[in-house]
Amino acid sequence: MQEKKNILTYEGLRKYEDELHELKVVRRQEVAQKIKEAREQGDLSENAEYDAAKDEQRDIETRIEELEKILKNAEVVVEDEVDLKKINIGCSVKILDLEYSEELTYKIVGSTEANSLKGKISNESPVGKALIGHKVGDTVDVETQAGTFTYKVLGITRSN
Repeated sequence: MQEKKNILTYEGLRKYEDELHELKVVRRQEVAQKIKEAREQGDLSENAEYDAAKDEQRDIETRIEELEKILKNAEVVVEDEVDLKKINIGCSVKILDLEYSEELTYKIVGSTEANSLKGKISNESPVGKALIGHKVGDTVDVETQAGTFTYKVLGITRSN
């Protein structure tokens, strides 16, 4: 079974590579030092610092494994080559919510990078999926769990 590709923008790729480097180079050494210091205190059976350091080490190793898996299956969208005639991954889109007359701007990214609090929506989310392929001036109906929303596409730009 082939693993799912993780679609990333260049910004997302850099973020994950930097985090992986930080975990492998800095955090691993810090935790190893904490474990060493806790061991030097003697009896490990009732040593809270040792237990906490081992838990932190496990969390770091789990995150390293996650990041390596994401990066191994990464497919990077070259944002400079994104076609601005229609909405696609790697572009920013300005839409008008017709029900509330509210302008919204989203960056369309792969599911790994999605963060709605930062205006990054996944190409697999209901809104992202519905917008993909539409052009400026199009009206798009989006089916969500909260009901159907109608948006008008106002603009498509490069997000970098």
